[in-house]
Amino acid sequence: TPAAARSGTVRSVDAQRLKKIPVFADLSDDALAQIAALAAEVSVPEGKELVREGDYSYDVLAIEEGTARVTRAGAEIAQLGPGDVIGEMGVLERDQRNATVVATSSMLLMTLTGWDVKRLQKSAPEVVDHLRAVVEQRRDQA
Repeated sequence: TPAAARSGTVRSVDAQRLKKIPVFADLSDDALAQIAALAAEVSVPEGKELVREGDYSYDVLAIEEGTARVTRAGAEIAQLGPGDVIGEMGVLERDQRNATVVATSSMLLMTLTGWDVKRLQKSAPEVVDHLRAVVEQRRDQA
């Protein structure tokens, strides 16, 4: 079970709802169906720590509903909301989390584990290539 799911409700994901998340919006219906087959939908309460700075990254979390605060070394660096993605850099680069993310409202998340991402690399490499492009774009903006 994804880490975020340990204290939340998990359901399967509808491929059409993935289109509302910008990182997935441009993908083919076939690619979306492959993601939906692996992904889980998780509800988490306000105050839930989604990721902790310094931990290793095992899940990619896409926000469907709700908001979160991002801190690094205790200082707030960003607010996140629907459509934002958390953890993709750590999963793709097998690196430690570079920030802590805490839910500032109840949230609905779409999650993929690192294993799911590896499966997608084989079955739908364009999905992982697309995620990598988003990571590179973010890094260039940082």
